[in-house]
Amino acid sequence: MPVTVKGVIARSKGAPVEVVDIVVPDPGPGEAVVQVQACGVCNTDLHYREGGINDEFPFLLGHEAAGVVEAVGPGVTEVEPGDFVVLNWRAVCGQCRACAKGKPQYCFATHNAAQPMTLTDGTPLSPALGIGAFIEKTLVAAGQCTKVDPQAPASAAGLLGCGVMAGFGAAVNTGAISRGDSIAVIGCGGVGDAAIAGAALAGASTIIAVDVDDRKLEWAKGFGATHTVNSRAEDAVEAIRRLTGGFGADVVVDAVGRPETYEQAFYARDLAGTVVLVGVPTPDLEITLPLLEVFGRGGALKSSWYGDCLPSRDFPMLVDLAQQGRFPLSDFVTETIGLKEVEEAFEKMHKGEVLRSVVEL
Repeated sequence: MPVTVKGVIARSKGAPVEVVDIVVPDPGPGEAVVQVQACGVCNTDLHYREGGINDEFPFLLGHEAAGVVEAVGPGVTEVEPGDFVVLNWRAVCGQCRACAKGKPQYCFATHNAAQPMTLTDGTPLSPALGIGAFIEKTLVAAGQCTKVDPQAPASAAGLLGCGVMAGFGAAVNTGAISRGDSIAVIGCGGVGDAAIAGAALAGASTIIAVDVDDRKLEWAKGFGATHTVNSRAEDAVEAIRRLTGGFGADVVVDAVGRPETYEQAFYARDLAGTVVLVGVPTPDLEITLPLLEVFGRGGALKSSWYGDCLPSRDFPMLVDLAQQGRFPLSDFVTETIGLKEVEEAFEKMHKGEVLRSVVEL
């Protein structure tokens, strides 16, 4: 039978979030109900609340989550009740042209639950990134459930569902950072620091953290940055070149997603170097670059979708590395909070006071 649980919604653009009763249906074919144990407060959730994604209010917020499968619908073979899972928002279909090419990380037809979760009056909710996990139990497509080591703490493991995976993958998967390479990361929040940690794990020799906040730069050192640059105090491009023998970095990750930071990334890379955009720009932003510079510098200008990850491959690997003490996953958790503290967590995130607030249920 459908169950009624507590969850956090954004009812209208810019309005404070609310904790309300939400009806979660029984799982249908290909679906699963997951008892959420922890969910990170991500900037994407704030974008939803502010209408920066679309206007399909009301939204059920939350998407960086881990929990235990409670029930599955007909035809589900990927998971079973009792499995500890991290939720992902790109459940690959296995049949589209990207999947057929052997590039499922670019799947163009990812799965979500077919049934809606609703308010008690029947109003359907739009779950953030097809998940909606600021809730005691959520309904997802079974393919959105990725089994990982059940000994991992849910508060940390859930962060692989978005920010940590996006940053790690931007450096390691999209940027293909390797032993001895140099990398600069512009923007040292959770995503940027995950890129730094990924570069350190991959063996990069020079890891340059760039931000306007000295507190964030100190955090970046803890994740493996070898050098820091406060771009309010000095020119970021000149500093990156100085720290890389005058050449520029092999890979530059823009974890902010603004024209000015992208331009910095473009000019701070070495000839034939790579720019990776992982920060999500708003729809109104545009950039102009000299076409001759695009041609003359060579290399690659890439966007990173979800860190170009394959959840079934990458989530268990990173959890195992964290359990072995080789990847600092738990260090991304600044604080744990309850459902009623999400609005306050948004304010802390906006002010740069936290890497991640994590809702525990």
